[in-house]
Amino acid sequence: MSSVTRARLTALGLITPLMAFLLVFFVWPLATMMMASVTDGTVRGVLPQTATVLAQWDGVSPPNAEMSAALVTDLRMPVDSLAFGDAVRRLNSELSGFRSLMSRTASAAKGATEGQALDLVAIDPRWGDAKYWLAMKRAMPLYTDRYLLAAADLERDASGDVAALDANTSANRQIMLRTFLIAASVTLLCAAIGLPYALIAAATKGWVRAILLIAVLLPLWTSLLVRTAAWFILLQNEGLINDALKTIGLISEPLPLIFNRTGVIIAMTHVLLPFMVLPIYSGLLTIPENLMPAAASLGASRLKAFRYVLLPLALPGLMSGSLLVFMVALGYYITPALVGGANDQMISSVIAFFATGTANWGMAGALGLILLVVTTVLYLVYGRLSRSPTMVAT
Repeated sequence: MSSVTRARLTALGLITPLMAFLLVFFVWPLATMMMASVTDGTVRGVLPQTATVLAQWDGVSPPNAEMSAALVTDLRMPVDSLAFGDAVRRLNSELSGFRSLMSRTASAAKGATEGQALDLVAIDPRWGDAKYWLAMKRAMPLYTDRYLLAAADLERDASGDVAALDANTSANRQIMLRTFLIAASVTLLCAAIGLPYALIAAATKGWVRAILLIAVLLPLWTSLLVRTAAWFILLQNEGLINDALKTIGLISEPLPLIFNRTGVIIAMTHVLLPFMVLPIYSGLLTIPENLMPAAASLGASRLKAFRYVLLPLALPGLMSGSLLVFMVALGYYITPALVGGANDQMISSVIAFFATGTANWGMAGALGLILLVVTTVLYLVYGRLSRSPTMVAT
């Protein structure tokens, strides 16, 4: 074995653990989420023969005996109760009434003797209505855009065209808009606080700069849950902030700072502020210190020197920090859940509800896929803006 081959194998062995880590904990979960958002084999897995027969049915002619026989055969087959329950919930979401219909029919099919023909209409007259068979036919395809459409408050009507959901049925679009508004508000506040703070930190020296940087970095060493719980204590009606304002006479009644949008934005701004300060600060350190005195020597006032000299040079760091804060804020869950009210929950809370509350992995995956696309686009922009001038020129 040559030395070159040995060196390549050594390098491959060194990166193999990292590649395995990325595949298991990054690529595989993302692929699973994306597949869950476009697949829907719940009903097909429980009723395979019915799926085959319904694929040949035109959806216009009346239900026939072959369809009934296939359904009875599937219902007589042993199947996991959880899988059957998931299939029934999927059918019931397509058309209300399938819970009682499938339970009654499954009991009749399992209770009948082997080889006995069953009249489904006699078991339940609804089997004579083609709309129930059409609902089953719509639920049979393995790949579907149902969840992606529902994530945007859309659906396919009886004719297959995309139509808007009833306003009382879903509010995913409203919650998504709320998520973007909260993230944008937090980003603006972080920029308004972070830019002056970074300017002061970059202009100081010695122990003063060290204290300013420690004040920024220290929250990153504390658990997010602990920091959010601290704001929960500070913002309540009898908390430190309201007590201090009443003590100095600025207010007579406690300000509503918790369980509302104000509390969410305050807490998220505090948590995400380091992600704004550090990119701006690192960019300011690359600016020569003699630029501002040079602008002043040419007759520029401090405001003009800041506007035309310092701010344009600090803008790449400001944009990078803004994009970073916005991307992280989009997926926040703990802070809105603890500090916000019912009308302040973000899209991550809806994803958690579908994933853990109703086990609707398709909807959770579809909503997560939307956030993934948005954050990926922002990440590409962030990567472009954060490249050094040398790399850009190259």
